[in-house]
Amino acid sequence: MISNQRELLILRHGKSDWSIPSDDYHRPLKQRGVKGSRVIGQWLKEENIVPDLILSSPATRASLTAHIVCHALHLDQRKKIVEQSDLYLASQDLLLRKLAQIDGDLQRIMLVGHNPGLEDLVNHLSSSPIKTVDGKILPTASLAHFALPRDWSELCRGCGTLLKLQRSRELVNE
Repeated sequence: MISNQRELLILRHGKSDWSIPSDDYHRPLKQRGVKGSRVIGQWLKEENIVPDLILSSPATRASLTAHIVCHALHLDQRKKIVEQSDLYLASQDLLLRKLAQIDGDLQRIMLVGHNPGLEDLVNHLSSSPIKTVDGKILPTASLAHFALPRDWSELCRGCGTLLKLQRSRELVNE
């Protein structure tokens, strides 16, 4: 943990399966999405980056991603994951409002959700430009790890230091 700062982990859900007839909200993960989520969870465990709380969209692909990561970290999913309906396709502004409401004792939070809101949040917080892959900052099963000001309600443009941008596909060949 970084002294005098908070940490935010921004995780885009794993690759979803468009071959299964479903509405967007209930779209499941592909096997590749399950694997990518597991790989990110294992990487977090190896790096000893363990969130105090995971806020997740309740959409199937995001919820399953959060649960897979939690399982890889050996965390009690019932205590660590909070699904909130308004995180489904949440905008950057809504995500910032959600973070501003977080308990002051929590040091490391993970958000699991969807683009474009997550990428907009990453761009908003980052103090420097971020390299894209195929035009995306956060392809599926990618995680941005930020150091941020101590107060969750003070998350202004450029106030974050991007510690790591970890894409699952860089860890293994999906």
